[in-house]
Amino acid sequence: MTRNFAAWPIILLLLVLSLPLAVMYLFLVVDTFTNAPAGSILPSEFTLQHWRFLIDPAITGDVWKPTLTTVLFAISMVVIVVSVSATAGYALSRLVLPFRRFVLSGIMVMHAFPSVTLIIGVFLVLQFAGLYNSLTGVILVKSSLMLPFGIWIMKGFYDAVPWEIEMAGVQDGASRFTVWRRLILPQVKPGLLSLAIFAFIDGWSEYMLPRILAPSSDFQVLSMYLNAVSDPNSSTYNFNIFKSVGLFYTLPILALFIVFQNRLMNIFGGGTKG
Repeated sequence: MTRNFAAWPIILLLLVLSLPLAVMYLFLVVDTFTNAPAGSILPSEFTLQHWRFLIDPAITGDVWKPTLTTVLFAISMVVIVVSVSATAGYALSRLVLPFRRFVLSGIMVMHAFPSVTLIIGVFLVLQFAGLYNSLTGVILVKSSLMLPFGIWIMKGFYDAVPWEIEMAGVQDGASRFTVWRRLILPQVKPGLLSLAIFAFIDGWSEYMLPRILAPSSDFQVLSMYLNAVSDPNSSTYNFNIFKSVGLFYTLPILALFIVFQNRLMNIFGGGTKG
């Protein structure tokens, strides 16, 4: 009782600080379903016209093709980042590898550089590999930039798993791969799930790399689509439609956060013991 009472000032302070943001999002949602007279913040009528872009490509262009491309982009990132991080993190945590400390230091240094500082080198590599101006090239680059984060996170989870679990499986005659798959992976499920969510969010929100590394390709992600819709110099520009497209773009991320918010907090807790 005393502990909960002592937390009330902090909770009240957080509510006050977050109130402007909550009000802003409330007005954003309301504006996508209403019309308001010029100069007024209060809506005058309910309407679904601002969401007609979902069924009428003539308004802002076809939104579903960029949506499918963005889903493919984000899911591909999840598969690559989670699979590589799960295996590389285990190897760095459990195996005695040559130059292990050098590899760990190199991974940390890679994560320290922002992606914009690597654009020239990435451009040359993609040109040499024939992947410039392609969705595959952008996916590989974005995934590789997130791998240092994923590997370090998974290594921390593996480090927290007791050796006794692994040794028991080896002594029972199981192979190292079987022990990893059937005994170790279940212990680090919170890390795998959290990393998958972070990879999906990172891929879903990416704008710079597709714009720079595939400027003239046919594919378009939702962030580029939203940028095209936000042209205020267009004769057909409608700010409420822009808000609706932005809300449509944000909804999957909000849903992921609401459903998996407890799991996301576990990414800093390491693996489970037992």
